[in-house]
Amino acid sequence: MKLKTIHALLFAAGMAVATLATAQAPAATPAIPATWAQGRTADGMNPALSPNPPGISALPADEIPVSKLKVPAGFKIELWASGMPNGRSMTEAPSGTVFVGTRFTGNVYAVVTKDGKREVKTIAKGLHRPNGVAFANGSLYVAELSRIIRYDNIEQNLDNPPAPVVVFDALPKDEPHGWKYMKLSPDGQYLYFQIGTPANIVVPPATHATLNRLNLKTNVMEVVATGVRNSVGMDFQPGSKELWFTNNGRDWAAEDKPGDTLNRLVRPKGMNFGYPFCHQGDFLDPEFGKGRSCDEFDKPVYNLGAHVAALGMRFYNGKQFPAEYKGNIFIAEHGSWNKTQRVGYQVVRVVLDSKNNVVKSEPFITGWLDGDKFWGRPVDVQMLKDGSMLVSDDETGAIFRVSYAK
Repeated sequence: MKLKTIHALLFAAGMAVATLATAQAPAATPAIPATWAQGRTADGMNPALSPNPPGISALPADEIPVSKLKVPAGFKIELWASGMPNGRSMTEAPSGTVFVGTRFTGNVYAVVTKDGKREVKTIAKGLHRPNGVAFANGSLYVAELSRIIRYDNIEQNLDNPPAPVVVFDALPKDEPHGWKYMKLSPDGQYLYFQIGTPANIVVPPATHATLNRLNLKTNVMEVVATGVRNSVGMDFQPGSKELWFTNNGRDWAAEDKPGDTLNRLVRPKGMNFGYPFCHQGDFLDPEFGKGRSCDEFDKPVYNLGAHVAALGMRFYNGKQFPAEYKGNIFIAEHGSWNKTQRVGYQVVRVVLDSKNNVVKSEPFITGWLDGDKFWGRPVDVQMLKDGSMLVSDDETGAIFRVSYAK
């Protein structure tokens, strides 16, 4: 056989093998999207949208434009404390010390006031998502991503905090919606907190998309509500002692829905608020809602609007604000990223009637958003014993105080 013929046969055989290998090669696995992009469709919303970079530094006090913040007539807003990178959730001890958690910097702060002057102390570093804080019986409880820890006798040791005691360490370790908001029950027996969904829109495990409580005496955790996508703000209503909470709606369904919601636990257990099948009480999910009905689930009290990022909330039960503010709810709206025209970036006031129906919702503090640019992002609200209100801002690392003068 001639050499050319042999080469030709070998080439043909090689091509056949290559063709067979190509035909049998598995198709390339599509890239897994980032969790924030999960649920986005090609024909859906603005593809240029992506989450806002987190605030992980603190502006110097003289660079914080407090004068841009607007409050109703008769009220005053001022810079109360600064120098807390990523300062977020707040709680006040009976003595007046305000403790502040963070999501990204891993710090916990204490703000103490002496002779009218405030000092910020960093009492913990290197924690993992220590967003939730609560104070009980002289101890500071901190909710990290997957555990709850406790600093005993903390106010007597702010300059040299003790090693924390691990209270509960069996929480999920998912990063998406894994940071916790925490609230002590009125009787001091339970810590309430959420476990968010592990992605934008999925059928979650039974351990996720829930509201939960931990018994501080027995260390037993139990689920109190399901179908809650992610609640990063809750408070107990004075009088009724019912738990109310904010809930963040899913992304990428539309720019105008579903809305973030204000919700109320009217039963101590067994309520289901619909996620992932129904959102805002009346909007079936485009994928997971097929064959379902929103009538299967419990309804929210109020639709706060799409993508406003409703976070911390508190009832006002002080005596400094005018009488018509008694029993009102104040909600910090962190501000949108999943909407072409930004919304939120404000604190809103929700007015209830005697039957707990929403009479109206209106802006209470504005000015963090200027056109399409923002310089601050409110996270939490905290009522002080003197009847004034604090608002944390994780973009500037500051806390503002709202007071009222007759």
